[in-house]
Amino acid sequence: MIRVVVVDDEQLVRSGVRMILGTAPDIEVVADCAGPQAVATITTTRPDVVLLDIRMPETDGLAVLRGLRAAHGDRPGPAVSMLTTFDADEYLTAALQLGAAGYLLKDAEPERLIQSVRSLAAGGSTLDPGVTGAVIGGYLDRSGGTPEALRAVQALTPREREVLALLAEGLSNAAIACRMGLAHGTVKDHVSALLSKLGGINRVQAAVLADRAGLTGGPR
Repeated sequence: MIRVVVVDDEQLVRSGVRMILGTAPDIEVVADCAGPQAVATITTTRPDVVLLDIRMPETDGLAVLRGLRAAHGDRPGPAVSMLTTFDADEYLTAALQLGAAGYLLKDAEPERLIQSVRSLAAGGSTLDPGVTGAVIGGYLDRSGGTPEALRAVQALTPREREVLALLAEGLSNAAIACRMGLAHGTVKDHVSALLSKLGGINRVQAAVLADRAGLTGGPR
């Protein structure tokens, strides 16, 4: 079972997400809470995936991300996807740099939400098409600008660019290995190498750069 914690200041939203995920036989929502209780709840329940609202009145999603980073230290924590009602939000790129593994709009189709949770649990990432443009623009503004970012992508080997394009689809290393007919360890090495060459960024940041570089079918 994929264990999930839902964090949102609105009980109605938490109940709705819990109901949707409850229809999936392989997903269990082990807890839901508002921002102030988030770090303690996540630390106690140890979920695989956290769905985290960005804008909350008392403790927002960025504060929760910082708290999780402090609580886990060098130990791997759960995969966190931000939930937002905004398709252009100044919080998004900050969340990206704090290690968020994905972004979902709250009006996403139920099946997309379920598939996103599965992808996150498998080590993949997810970017809702409605927020991709905002994330791309904001991230590139903070990472030295478009020309430098594109040159970094072009400096990758052809095989690394192929892996990067699949990574941008939100696929896990295992799924990329299956798609390309490669060993899991080989894909892991390619991913580590390309992330390092792109400046030590995470998978979502790499997906953003892949989109802008034209490796995906998303908006430019």
